[in-house]
Amino acid sequence: MTLFFIILPALVIFLIGFIAQKLIGFDIKSISAMSLYILSPCLAFRTFFTNAITLDYVYMMLAALLLSASLLVITYIVAKITKANQSESSALVLSSVFMNSGNYGAPVVLFALGPVGFDYAVIIMVLHSLLMNTLGIFFAALGGQEGGGHKQAMQSVVRMPVLYAAILGMVCHWMGLELSAPFQDALDLVANATIPVIMLVLGMQLAVISRKKVTYRFVVGASIIRMIASPIIAALILSFLPLNDLAKTVFIIQAAMPAAANTTMLALKYDTEPDLVSFTTLVTTAISIVSLPIVLYLTI
Repeated sequence: MTLFFIILPALVIFLIGFIAQKLIGFDIKSISAMSLYILSPCLAFRTFFTNAITLDYVYMMLAALLLSASLLVITYIVAKITKANQSESSALVLSSVFMNSGNYGAPVVLFALGPVGFDYAVIIMVLHSLLMNTLGIFFAALGGQEGGGHKQAMQSVVRMPVLYAAILGMVCHWMGLELSAPFQDALDLVANATIPVIMLVLGMQLAVISRKKVTYRFVVGASIIRMIASPIIAALILSFLPLNDLAKTVFIIQAAMPAAANTTMLALKYDTEPDLVSFTTLVTTAISIVSLPIVLYLTI
């Protein structure tokens, strides 16, 4: 029961967004765009600006890349088996490859492992965010109903500000620059709003899901990859990397997270089977109520 209470705060915020959407009915797409273009870049800049890059950081990046590549291969095999079209294949990628390491994983790690573990969780969160805002955007645009193919998808990646914000943060850190108190306070206010807003948006999207548009074989396939294959593959990859035990534990916990809330926003933005992506997020989030305490029990 104690392990369940670790994930309870995140579930409560999802529920608040769900209820708010049912009662009021927000413009979810506009709120999603605000998060993608304003809030997330501020969070990325602050994280890279305030954290020094160490060798552990490089190993984590390597592990994240290997995990994403492995899940991508498995997802495409599942897409072929289930006879998914381009849009459905892209939705499977969004649901299977990218985990909710930021607005779900980081708080869980903080409650489970404390501030030291949370520092690792933030690093992993940013790495996953960069992958999601490059590979994730590419596949979302590639499978979107707006069309455009590979060229349009690559242009979408180039236009996203979060990548440039992260690079700018690293450059400013290496140059030893300091922000004045008013600018730092403003940055903190906006960056701190990112995670709760994204969590609320997820709850809002879950409130408007149309189950009639969801193909359940895709939901089952994506859920198995996300909740079972991902942490197992992560553990195998980490067995070959010289990371300390705490960093490995945090990485495995993050890999066991449900589908990322950000993928719902990307699916909404590019109209890439948003009902499928959001419903898979709902299913994997529901599964996490049982699976995450098990993962915490096995890793802590």
